Amino acid sequence: MTLFRLGYVAMSVHVKNSSPSQTMSYKSFSNVEDEEAAIHKLEKIAKSNISNCFRLLIHNKANDIHFFRLSSRLVPLATHEKVRWDYKKALKDDFLKLGQYALEHQMRIDFHPDHFVVLNSPDKEILKTSILTLDHHYQLLKLMNIPTMHRCVFHLGGKYEDKEESLERFISNWAIVPNRIQQMIILENDDKTYTIEDILYVCEKLNIPFCFDLHHHMANHDDPDWIVHWDRIVNTWNYSPLPMKMHISSPKSEQQFRAHADYINGEQFLSFAKKINHSVKQLDCMIEAKQKDDALFQLVNDLEQYSEVQMVDQASFTINV
Repeated sequence: MTLFRLGYVAMSVHVKNSSPSQTMSYKSFSNVEDEEAAIHKLEKIAKSNISNCFRLLIHNKANDIHFFRLSSRLVPLATHEKVRWDYKKALKDDFLKLGQYALEHQMRIDFHPDHFVVLNSPDKEILKTSILTLDHHYQLLKLMNIPTMHRCVFHLGGKYEDKEESLERFISNWAIVPNRIQQMIILENDDKTYTIEDILYVCEKLNIPFCFDLHHHMANHDDPDWIVHWDRIVNTWNYSPLPMKMHISSPKSEQQFRAHADYINGEQFLSFAKKINHSVKQLDCMIEAKQKDDALFQLVNDLEQYSEVQMVDQASFTINV
């Protein structure tokens, strides 16, 4: 039977004043006349972000949450071309402490870089910036002493003027992506352009794990029956040191179907889980919901009402079917 583990994204609605995404605009930075003072402000914000993230990991440990997505905005202006500061040196001890805690408690932590990271762009500058941003995520993982393989999930990219050509451009651009970044990457089907079949084509060709997003599939598919592709999706994880992962969310409404709801439809998720039960040893399910960790707690409460659900701990379960 499959062990299902639940995780959530970046921020908590239960741990107060714990944002790990506090930032500083370049305009504010440049308005500080003393560059050293401006950099000191950046460092102070970053240290606060990392400290808040550490508080979130402690919160997760108390609630048996083993799976967590880190904010990509831990270090403000880290990749800005006009800002030069040695954040690695300044934040080394802070990041090491964060990583040590995650490793000590066997927490799976990863990233989902912002939507502007696109490796199939026809614009060489956008491609260059995307690779630099991914390298920044690599550096953060190294600072935390976290193994970097398969820790960054994102979408295949834009459609531009020709979907098929853009899909093939991802494959051709892959050759210029440094190997250390290639091995970090996981691809996800999206809600507008690239379907299960598209992502499978690329993942199988380039040996990239596929993070299946059920909600995105419901919004964007060639064939609504995702189960016929499930074995192929599972097989993309054959060479990963990490368990298979997926994204779960629910539509906000019929009118705003692509938008994420505050909470997860427990009945719908359980129906999915029953269909794939026994197909993998473990499935880590990242909850993408507006209410963050409260959505996780509510989903657990909903699942506990079903006799076939057996809770392993506060955020993990099996299905006895």
